[in-house]
Amino acid sequence: MYPNHIIIFDGVCNLCCGWVNFLIRKDKYAKFTFASLQSESGKKLSDIQKLNSIKTDSIIYIKDNQHFIESEAILEIIKDLGGFWKLFLIFRFLPTSILNLFYKYIAQKRYKVFGKRVSCMIPTPELQKRFLT
Repeated sequence: MYPNHIIIFDGVCNLCCGWVNFLIRKDKYAKFTFASLQSESGKKLSDIQKLNSIKTDSIIYIKDNQHFIESEAILEIIKDLGGFWKLFLIFRFLPTSILNLFYKYIAQKRYKVFGKRVSCMIPTPELQKRFLT
């Protein structure tokens, strides 16, 4: 059985790992659980959700047995993060197709701009319980 709020991310992407670290700091109630796309759990969850065609340039958010990808995942995560961050939900007035164009542009440039890790992010011992392997 998997937790309810799972964020699957590119574990070798510096931007993606930065986003995960930001979420860990801001997630007061430890609601989110994380798995890298490269991990066994990330691959298994992608299979379960029938997301095998998703490339590593997409974030995946699974909650309540639903999945969200790309800009929809980001906005849904922000909604669930709560607090001040909900102000960013104003972008929901834009069509998903426009938001996804912006998302895909950043995803395409992320390694060039932010760099790439040689191996996946390794959580500290106290954070390991929040990561699926």
